[in-house]
Amino acid sequence: MNMQNPLWRFTGVRPTAWLFFAFLYVPILVLVALSFNGGQSATIWESFSLKWYSVVANDPEIVRAAKNSLIVATFATLIATSLATLAALGMRGRAFRGQTLMSGVLGLPLLVPEIVTAVATLMFFAFIGLKLSLFTILIAHVVFCIPFAYLPIRARLEGMDPRLAEAAADLYASPWKAFWKVTFPLLMPGILSGAMLAFIISMDDFVITYFVAGAGATTLPVYIFSSIRMGISPKINAISSIILVISIAFVALSYYVGQRKR
Repeated sequence: MNMQNPLWRFTGVRPTAWLFFAFLYVPILVLVALSFNGGQSATIWESFSLKWYSVVANDPEIVRAAKNSLIVATFATLIATSLATLAALGMRGRAFRGQTLMSGVLGLPLLVPEIVTAVATLMFFAFIGLKLSLFTILIAHVVFCIPFAYLPIRARLEGMDPRLAEAAADLYASPWKAFWKVTFPLLMPGILSGAMLAFIISMDDFVITYFVAGAGATTLPVYIFSSIRMGISPKINAISSIILVISIAFVALSYYVGQRKR
Protein backbone atom coordinates (compact mmCIF):
# COMPACT_ATOMS: atom_id res chain seq x y z
CA MET A 1 0.00 0.00 0.00
CA ASN A 2 1.24 3.49 -0.92
CA MET A 3 1.38 5.43 2.34
CA GLN A 4 2.21 8.63 0.39
CA ASN A 5 -1.23 8.63 -1.19
CA PRO A 6 -3.29 11.61 0.14
CA LEU A 7 -6.18 9.23 0.79
CA TRP A 8 -4.27 7.73 3.73
CA ARG A 9 -4.30 11.11 5.51
CA PHE A 10 -8.01 10.82 6.27
CA THR A 11 -8.76 9.59 9.77
CA GLY A 12 -10.02 6.03 9.88
CA VAL A 13 -8.94 5.02 6.36
CA ARG A 14 -5.99 2.89 7.47
CA PRO A 15 -7.85 1.00 10.23
CA THR A 16 -10.74 0.38 7.84
CA ALA A 17 -8.38 -0.96 5.18
CA TRP A 18 -6.61 -3.27 7.64
CA LEU A 19 -9.98 -4.44 9.00
CA PHE A 20 -11.11 -5.22 5.44
CA PHE A 21 -7.99 -7.26 4.67
CA ALA A 22 -8.24 -9.07 8.00
CA PHE A 23 -11.89 -9.95 7.36
CA LEU A 24 -10.96 -11.22 3.90
CA TYR A 25 -7.80 -13.21 4.61
CA VAL A 26 -7.76 -14.25 8.27
CA PRO A 27 -10.52 -16.88 7.81
CA ILE A 28 -8.53 -18.35 4.91
CA LEU A 29 -5.39 -18.54 7.04
CA VAL A 30 -7.39 -20.17 9.84
CA LEU A 31 -8.79 -22.73 7.41
CA VAL A 32 -5.30 -23.61 6.18
CA ALA A 33 -4.01 -23.91 9.75
CA LEU A 34 -6.91 -26.17 10.77
CA SER A 35 -6.24 -28.44 7.80
CA PHE A 36 -3.19 -29.64 9.79
CA ASN A 37 -5.28 -30.40 12.88
CA GLY A 38 -5.02 -33.99 14.02
CA GLY A 39 -8.36 -33.99 15.84
CA GLN A 40 -11.82 -34.91 14.60
CA SER A 41 -13.14 -31.35 14.85
CA ALA A 42 -12.92 -29.02 11.88
CA THR A 43 -12.85 -25.93 14.10
CA ILE A 44 -11.03 -26.88 17.32
CA TRP A 45 -7.25 -27.33 17.30
CA GLU A 46 -5.85 -30.42 19.04
CA SER A 47 -2.48 -31.34 17.52
CA PHE A 48 -0.41 -30.99 14.37
CA SER A 49 -0.91 -33.78 11.85
CA LEU A 50 -1.02 -34.53 8.12
CA LYS A 51 -3.73 -37.08 8.76
CA TRP A 52 -6.46 -35.37 6.76
CA TYR A 53 -4.27 -34.90 3.71
CA SER A 54 -3.70 -38.65 3.78
CA VAL A 55 -7.45 -39.20 4.11
CA VAL A 56 -8.06 -36.97 1.10
CA ALA A 57 -5.45 -38.77 -1.00
CA ASN A 58 -6.99 -42.17 -0.22
CA ASP A 59 -10.67 -41.26 -0.55
CA PRO A 60 -11.95 -42.73 -3.86
CA GLU A 61 -14.79 -40.21 -4.16
CA ILE A 62 -12.45 -37.26 -3.75
CA VAL A 63 -9.94 -38.76 -6.18
CA ARG A 64 -12.73 -39.31 -8.72
CA ALA A 65 -13.96 -35.73 -8.29
CA ALA A 66 -10.39 -34.43 -8.67
CA LYS A 67 -9.93 -36.44 -11.88
CA ASN A 68 -13.19 -35.04 -13.26
CA SER A 69 -12.06 -31.50 -12.43
CA LEU A 70 -8.67 -32.04 -14.08
CA ILE A 71 -10.18 -33.61 -17.21
CA VAL A 72 -12.71 -30.81 -17.68
CA ALA A 73 -10.22 -28.05 -16.84
CA THR A 74 -7.56 -29.43 -19.19
CA PHE A 75 -9.80 -29.80 -22.23
CA ALA A 76 -11.69 -26.57 -21.50
CA THR A 77 -8.36 -24.73 -21.29
CA LEU A 78 -7.05 -26.14 -24.56
CA ILE A 79 -10.25 -25.39 -26.48
CA ALA A 80 -10.95 -21.99 -24.88
CA THR A 81 -7.36 -20.81 -25.34
CA SER A 82 -7.31 -21.89 -28.99
CA LEU A 83 -10.58 -20.07 -29.69
CA ALA A 84 -9.43 -17.02 -27.73
CA THR A 85 -6.18 -16.88 -29.70
CA LEU A 86 -8.05 -17.01 -33.01
CA ALA A 87 -10.46 -14.34 -31.78
CA ALA A 88 -7.63 -12.05 -30.65
CA LEU A 89 -5.83 -12.43 -33.99
CA GLY A 90 -9.05 -11.75 -35.88
CA MET A 91 -9.87 -8.68 -33.80
CA ARG A 92 -6.39 -7.27 -34.34
CA GLY A 93 -6.64 -7.15 -38.09
CA ARG A 94 -8.35 -4.60 -40.26
CA ALA A 95 -11.45 -3.04 -38.69
CA PHE A 96 -14.75 -4.56 -39.80
CA ARG A 97 -18.41 -3.81 -39.30
CA GLY A 98 -19.61 -5.04 -35.92
CA GLN A 99 -16.12 -5.25 -34.43
CA THR A 100 -17.12 -3.27 -31.34
CA LEU A 101 -20.16 -5.49 -30.84
CA MET A 102 -18.05 -8.62 -31.26
CA SER A 103 -15.55 -7.32 -28.70
CA GLY A 104 -18.39 -6.72 -26.25
CA VAL A 105 -19.81 -10.21 -26.82
CA LEU A 106 -16.41 -11.77 -26.08
CA GLY A 107 -16.31 -10.06 -22.70
CA LEU A 108 -19.98 -10.56 -21.88
CA PRO A 109 -19.51 -13.72 -19.74
CA LEU A 110 -17.41 -11.60 -17.36
CA LEU A 111 -20.32 -9.23 -16.78
CA VAL A 112 -23.29 -11.58 -16.69
CA PRO A 113 -23.89 -13.11 -13.22
CA GLU A 114 -22.84 -16.75 -13.09
CA ILE A 115 -26.26 -17.86 -11.88
CA VAL A 116 -27.85 -16.35 -15.00
CA THR A 117 -25.31 -18.07 -17.24
CA ALA A 118 -25.83 -21.36 -15.40
CA VAL A 119 -29.64 -21.29 -15.70
CA ALA A 120 -29.51 -20.22 -19.35
CA THR A 121 -27.01 -22.96 -20.18
CA LEU A 122 -29.11 -25.60 -18.40
CA MET A 123 -32.21 -24.48 -20.30
CA PHE A 124 -30.31 -24.65 -23.59
CA PHE A 125 -29.13 -28.21 -22.91
CA ALA A 126 -32.67 -29.21 -21.94
CA PHE A 127 -34.06 -27.60 -25.11
CA ILE A 128 -31.73 -29.53 -27.43
CA GLY A 129 -32.13 -32.72 -25.40
CA LEU A 130 -28.48 -33.06 -24.42
CA LYS A 131 -27.99 -35.33 -21.40
CA LEU A 132 -26.10 -33.73 -18.51
CA SER A 133 -22.61 -35.18 -18.09
CA LEU A 134 -18.93 -34.21 -18.07
CA PHE A 135 -19.41 -33.23 -21.70
CA THR A 136 -22.02 -30.59 -20.83
CA ILE A 137 -19.73 -29.26 -18.09
CA LEU A 138 -16.94 -29.04 -20.66
CA ILE A 139 -19.08 -27.07 -23.12
CA ALA A 140 -20.19 -24.64 -20.41
CA HIS A 141 -16.63 -24.17 -19.15
CA VAL A 142 -15.25 -23.54 -22.63
CA VAL A 143 -17.72 -20.71 -23.19
CA PHE A 144 -17.14 -19.26 -19.73
CA CYS A 145 -13.34 -19.48 -19.93
CA ILE A 146 -12.88 -17.85 -23.34
CA PRO A 147 -12.90 -14.24 -22.00
CA PHE A 148 -10.33 -15.09 -19.31
CA ALA A 149 -8.01 -16.53 -21.95
CA TYR A 150 -8.80 -13.78 -24.47
CA LEU A 151 -7.88 -10.75 -22.36
CA PRO A 152 -4.18 -11.61 -21.71
CA ILE A 153 -3.72 -12.67 -25.33
CA ARG A 154 -5.34 -9.50 -26.60
CA ALA A 155 -3.20 -7.38 -24.27
CA ARG A 156 -0.07 -9.15 -25.52
CA LEU A 157 -1.04 -8.52 -29.13
CA GLU A 158 -1.66 -4.84 -28.43
CA GLY A 159 1.88 -4.52 -27.07
CA MET A 160 3.54 -6.16 -30.07
CA ASP A 161 5.20 -4.05 -32.74
CA PRO A 162 3.32 -4.64 -36.05
CA ARG A 163 6.46 -3.69 -37.95
CA LEU A 164 7.99 -7.06 -37.02
CA ALA A 165 5.46 -8.93 -39.16
CA GLU A 166 5.95 -6.37 -41.92
CA ALA A 167 9.71 -6.94 -41.76
CA ALA A 168 9.16 -10.69 -42.10
CA ALA A 169 7.01 -10.05 -45.18
CA ASP A 170 9.75 -7.86 -46.64
CA LEU A 171 12.10 -10.82 -46.23
CA TYR A 172 9.73 -12.89 -48.42
CA ALA A 173 8.18 -14.86 -45.55
CA SER A 174 4.67 -16.10 -46.28
CA PRO A 175 1.90 -14.93 -43.89
CA TRP A 176 1.79 -18.42 -42.34
CA LYS A 177 5.56 -18.58 -41.86
CA ALA A 178 5.65 -15.02 -40.49
CA PHE A 179 3.02 -16.04 -37.96
CA TRP A 180 4.90 -19.15 -36.75
CA LYS A 181 8.35 -17.57 -36.77
CA VAL A 182 7.54 -14.07 -35.48
CA THR A 183 4.02 -13.52 -34.14
CA PHE A 184 3.46 -16.83 -32.35
CA PRO A 185 6.71 -16.86 -30.30
CA LEU A 186 6.09 -13.27 -29.20
CA LEU A 187 2.47 -14.11 -28.41
CA MET A 188 3.29 -17.26 -26.42
CA PRO A 189 3.58 -15.56 -22.97
CA GLY A 190 0.09 -14.12 -23.44
CA ILE A 191 -1.26 -17.49 -24.56
CA LEU A 192 0.28 -19.27 -21.56
CA SER A 193 -1.00 -16.59 -19.20
CA GLY A 194 -4.51 -16.85 -20.61
CA ALA A 195 -4.39 -20.65 -20.52
CA MET A 196 -3.41 -20.71 -16.85
CA LEU A 197 -6.19 -18.28 -15.95
CA ALA A 198 -8.71 -20.37 -17.89
CA PHE A 199 -7.49 -23.56 -16.19
CA ILE A 200 -7.86 -22.22 -12.67
CA ILE A 201 -11.24 -20.63 -13.44
CA SER A 202 -12.48 -23.99 -14.70
CA MET A 203 -11.02 -25.86 -11.72
CA ASP A 204 -12.63 -23.50 -9.20
CA ASP A 205 -16.02 -23.02 -10.83
CA PHE A 206 -19.00 -24.19 -8.81
CA VAL A 207 -22.18 -22.36 -9.84
CA ILE A 208 -22.21 -23.28 -13.53
CA THR A 209 -20.85 -26.76 -12.87
CA TYR A 210 -23.51 -27.47 -10.24
CA PHE A 211 -26.30 -26.70 -12.71
CA VAL A 212 -24.99 -28.60 -15.73
CA ALA A 213 -23.37 -31.62 -14.04
CA GLY A 214 -25.05 -34.96 -14.48
CA ALA A 215 -24.95 -38.06 -12.31
CA GLY A 216 -21.39 -39.25 -11.75
CA ALA A 217 -19.96 -35.97 -13.06
CA THR A 218 -19.02 -34.50 -9.69
CA THR A 219 -16.09 -32.06 -9.61
CA LEU A 220 -14.15 -30.97 -6.53
CA PRO A 221 -16.10 -27.75 -5.88
CA VAL A 222 -19.40 -29.65 -6.21
CA TYR A 223 -18.08 -32.40 -3.92
CA ILE A 224 -17.11 -29.83 -1.28
CA PHE A 225 -20.56 -28.23 -1.41
CA SER A 226 -22.29 -31.59 -1.12
CA SER A 227 -20.08 -32.55 1.84
CA ILE A 228 -20.55 -29.40 3.92
CA ARG A 229 -24.32 -29.75 3.68
CA MET A 230 -23.92 -32.72 6.03
CA GLY A 231 -21.49 -30.92 8.31
CA ILE A 232 -17.96 -29.62 8.00
CA SER A 233 -15.36 -32.37 8.13
CA PRO A 234 -11.63 -31.72 8.71
CA LYS A 235 -10.90 -33.23 5.30
CA ILE A 236 -12.82 -30.35 3.73
CA ASN A 237 -10.21 -28.02 5.20
CA ALA A 238 -7.49 -30.10 3.57
CA ILE A 239 -9.22 -30.15 0.17
CA SER A 240 -9.85 -26.41 0.32
CA SER A 241 -6.21 -25.75 1.23
CA ILE A 242 -4.98 -27.83 -1.71
CA ILE A 243 -7.27 -25.96 -4.12
CA LEU A 244 -6.16 -22.65 -2.59
CA VAL A 245 -2.46 -23.43 -3.08
CA ILE A 246 -3.04 -24.55 -6.68
CA SER A 247 -5.08 -21.42 -7.42
CA ILE A 248 -2.47 -19.08 -5.96
CA ALA A 249 0.31 -20.86 -7.83
CA PHE A 250 -1.46 -20.64 -11.19
CA VAL A 251 -2.54 -17.02 -10.75
CA ALA A 252 0.98 -15.99 -9.69
CA LEU A 253 2.52 -17.93 -12.57
CA SER A 254 0.02 -16.41 -15.00
CA TYR A 255 0.93 -12.92 -13.80
CA TYR A 256 4.65 -13.66 -14.05
CA VAL A 257 4.39 -15.06 -17.57
CA GLY A 258 2.18 -12.16 -18.68
CA GLN A 259 4.71 -9.64 -17.36
CA ARG A 260 7.73 -11.17 -19.06
CA LYS A 261 9.71 -8.73 -21.14
CA ARG A 262 8.86 -8.76 -24.81
